Amino acid sequence: MSEEEQGFVVRDKRGRAASDEPSTPMPETSQAPEPQASFDSSEPIPQMPPLTFSSFVFSLGTSSLMLMGETLDPEQPPSPVNLPQAKEIIDILSMLEEKTKGNLSTEEASIIGDMLYTLRMKYVSATSGVPSSS
Repeated sequence: MSEEEQGFVVRDKRGRAASDEPSTPMPETSQAPEPQASFDSSEPIPQMPPLTFSSFVFSLGTSSLMLMGETLDPEQPPSPVNLPQAKEIIDILSMLEEKTKGNLSTEEASIIGDMLYTLRMKYVSATSGVPSSS
């Protein structure tokens, strides 16, 4: 066979020095390098509650409410209103409700249904200029 018919050759140059010489393998050590902590390691790390479907729905719902101008802490300045992004979260929850229909417990289905109702009513109030009664 001539050289033209051989095709191409793949040369893996990962891990090689610039002079094309094979690199020396890294020696394995039994000690892992010390991580550089950017926080005080004497402070206890707060334990997060377990992630559940309900907590996920609440998280998305809270984000949407905040984007519609709701404040969680009256001492914090209000976050800027972003209705298109709030609507996107409502649409995501709506899609999630549709895709999980029949696979949720009664409590989970109730939570997502109630959350969507609340968010939709708040969104309608926010877009129509009528203040919400919440």
